[in-house]
Amino acid sequence: MEIEEAINEVEMEPIAAAAAAIPKEPPKIKRLEESVVNRIAAGEVIQRPVSAVKELIENSLDANSTSISVVVKDSGLKLIQVSDDGHGIRYEDLPILCERHTTSKLSKFEDLQTISSMGFRGEALASMTYVGHVTVTTITDGQLYGYRATYRDGLMVDEPKPCAAVKGTQIMIENLFYNMAARRKTLENSSADDYPKIVDLISRFAIHHINVSFSCRKHGAGRADVHSLATCSRIDSIRSVYGVSVARNLMKIEVSDTGFKMDGFISDSNYIAKKITMVLFINDRLVDCSALKRAIEIVYTATLPKASKPFIYMSIVLPPQHVDVNVHPTKREVSLMNQEFIIEKIQSVVESKLRSSNESRRFQEQTMDFCSSSPVATIKDSSKDCPSSSGIKSQKAPHKMVRTDTLDPSGRLHAYMQMKPPSNSERGGSCLSSVRSSIRQRRNPSETADLTSIQELVNEIEIDCHPGLLDVVRHCTYIGMADEVFALIQHNTHLYLVNVINLSKELMYQQVLRRFAHFNAIQLSEPASLPELIMLALKEEEGLDPQGNESNELRGKIAEMNTELLKEKAEMLGEYFSVYIDSNGNLSRLPVILDQYTPDMDRIPEFILCLGNDVDWEDEKVCFQTIAAALGNLYAMHPPLLPKPSGDGLKFYRKRMLSSGSVGTYMENIENDTAESEFEAELLLEAENAWAQREWSIQHVLFPSLRLFSKPPASMAKNGTFVQVASLEKLYRIFERC
Repeated sequence: MEIEEAINEVEMEPIAAAAAAIPKEPPKIKRLEESVVNRIAAGEVIQRPVSAVKELIENSLDANSTSISVVVKDSGLKLIQVSDDGHGIRYEDLPILCERHTTSKLSKFEDLQTISSMGFRGEALASMTYVGHVTVTTITDGQLYGYRATYRDGLMVDEPKPCAAVKGTQIMIENLFYNMAARRKTLENSSADDYPKIVDLISRFAIHHINVSFSCRKHGAGRADVHSLATCSRIDSIRSVYGVSVARNLMKIEVSDTGFKMDGFISDSNYIAKKITMVLFINDRLVDCSALKRAIEIVYTATLPKASKPFIYMSIVLPPQHVDVNVHPTKREVSLMNQEFIIEKIQSVVESKLRSSNESRRFQEQTMDFCSSSPVATIKDSSKDCPSSSGIKSQKAPHKMVRTDTLDPSGRLHAYMQMKPPSNSERGGSCLSSVRSSIRQRRNPSETADLTSIQELVNEIEIDCHPGLLDVVRHCTYIGMADEVFALIQHNTHLYLVNVINLSKELMYQQVLRRFAHFNAIQLSEPASLPELIMLALKEEEGLDPQGNESNELRGKIAEMNTELLKEKAEMLGEYFSVYIDSNGNLSRLPVILDQYTPDMDRIPEFILCLGNDVDWEDEKVCFQTIAAALGNLYAMHPPLLPKPSGDGLKFYRKRMLSSGSVGTYMENIENDTAESEFEAELLLEAENAWAQREWSIQHVLFPSLRLFSKPPASMAKNGTFVQVASLEKLYRIFERC
């Protein structure tokens, strides 16, 4: 038997091999059944219970309702009931009410250009019938009784039945997602999160549509979680929905420009919250705009660091033809014409409003841990005049107070220096609004390519972050530059010297990893030849004789080898790091690491040489790490190569002119500072601009970015990057003893 089985196996092997060699036919394309198509589409439109509530409320608003009531059971999975007092639905329209693409809002595609209603596709009600059991009760003006109809899978089940009804329409959805087991199970496990989302949604509608009454409650509950009455005051509506603590800390804001208008309310410095609340309506549509939200959050972070999670309500009105409403399945987003201009204008007005309202602030220290190795303190805002609750004035309170004034620069180091007044172009360029716009369009730093090595490097940054230094960076106040390398900052009641070169280099390194493969590009005015750049870098290195022929040949070979290597890696460098090298060996583009910040182009030769010599191209993780480090060094805010045009540095800009006397006499006069003060005007101006631009970038670009993105590594606590030079409590004790 064993011999026969072995013979059979040998005989079958050629047959199996032949069968495997027969090419398989490609799978056949077939048309899906309409029920499958409709269910797939319904899953996109009705993603969770709050999606259904939003669609029904918008339908009620389109029906000119003045009162909308929502009842929810089990976070909307068992029951969603929305009732309104609108114009109702005609009896003749009930049979096709829940069919796909049936609507009263438009009749041809061109109507989308001027659409003003919330709905327009005719998909919402149909989608609900494919994932739930829908019952509609409605009555129109002049009718003695209403009608009730039930719907399944886009069709009316039975003829509408006469019934008693109040004015308007009531739509009830039961057993939502009953036929989508995976989604229903997922939502059941997180059902506690859905009802708060519904409450938040209705709260947003309530403060915008102030001429409509809204209510929302759980099924069987006697008290509504949201209850707003029609009013003529938006601030009253906000007070009713979000509470007195929010309403009393709001400021009105208005923008009117060519093509759009905006009005709303934003929180002031006394509003403190754990997360940002932004309610945005565009042409009465509740939408999200991440670019606008981020732009405003940046303004708050830079202007009011302790109130950086604001409450914002905005209503933007644009011509209908400037808004494309048909860009998202749930209509959560819209596309605007001139969006960048609108965001920049709103951002500028918000910044101006915050600065004018925040002329003077006072911070009260609550706790201070003197034993901790990292100076971490908890600060809370207080009013300008805040007597103690006991009415007794503390003797030692003043040393715990830190007062800052955003408009008066008396707390800044530069206020005590005589500085050359800036030109008109410099004054315009240093406007704080340009700082905000410099960051407004950056991509989300958390978006990284799906590569394990990059994820590991980013995780290492998170793990190695020093919590004490992170608190210092996030909540510090910039004072000024102490010298070419160190800046003075204040954190709570401590004064620090910080190494801006180390800080900027680490920030740039981290940003390269976070924005991996998601860079914008800086286009060089003229492509730079890699061999020439490498030759320049080699000439600057020590140990090579720039005059020797052998050294020139060696440099030429090194430049040639490195150029060929970088040309081979050009595709990877361009795709992942936006460092573009063409087939001729020319560098044409560099990445944007911080928007509108350009590195010192004099350091590009060193960067190119580093790519050729120091990068390990074999190990992926080490390769990416060393390239990121090289970019970090290139973009770090090093002192300009030109000496600082002040003090002893001025002698480098004196004209080298011989007066009566020998060269030796002239050089002796230079050293003794007795030569005539004639300077190279153009070179001196170039140096002044370079140093002024660096100091401006440190204050207005580096430190705002550090607060947002930087995760200081633990090594900075020991390597001299942060040096505490003063403590207000210790100084107070010294003065007290004196």
